[in-house]
Amino acid sequence: MKSFAYVITDRAGIHARPAGTVVKTAQKYVSDILIKKGDKEADAKKLMQVMALGVKCGEEIIVDISGEDEEEACSAVEAIFKEQL
Repeated sequence: MKSFAYVITDRAGIHARPAGTVVKTAQKYVSDILIKKGDKEADAKKLMQVMALGVKCGEEIIVDISGEDEEEACSAVEAIFKEQL
């Protein structure tokens, strides 16, 4: 299992456009990808779940990735967060 933490720096938090990019990227991999905020978690492959987390600027998320292509998935998803959020 791979995991990383990230503090959201976008003033709007996780909003529709970057959330869509995260979902599209996550869907390219077979690994399970979960985004966690506090006691809530969302499947990164499902837009409505990601949006329902309601992550705001300055809040920390944890992304857990497990599966056969977890290395590649972790790098790709982390890059999206750093570039867009």
